[in-house]
Amino acid sequence: QVQLVESGGGAVQAGGSVKLSCKVSGDLYNSHCMGWFRQTPGKEREGVAVIDADGMTSVADSVKGRFLISRNDANNTLYLQMNSLTPEDTAMYYCAADCPVEWKLPSPNGITADDFIYWGQGTQVMVSS
Repeated sequence: QVQLVESGGGAVQAGGSVKLSCKVSGDLYNSHCMGWFRQTPGKEREGVAVIDADGMTSVADSVKGRFLISRNDANNTLYLQMNSLTPEDTAMYYCAADCPVEWKLPSPNGITADDFIYWGQGTQVMVSS
């Protein structure tokens, strides 16, 4: 059984930093792809950043230069370092993993939740001004 468990969310002031972690357990069909998404009430889930097995990344334009995605396959953990946070970054953040074998790293504006099979329960990040 595959499980993804996020941690590291919380309240932070604008300009601050937060590092999210996502621990993955179980056997993934395709561990090539992992990613972070975020969602606010009434809006669709937004792609934030994805990473492939070679460590290549694609980061959404809205967070580029501020957010960094990384992975440590030795301990099956995905990370999202978030810097220079603004109130617009307030959202529930979800990690995702496993995708069809033909998956390729998308463009920054082509990160889609439809590519991913397994999801964590989410961790809330709230940025105050």
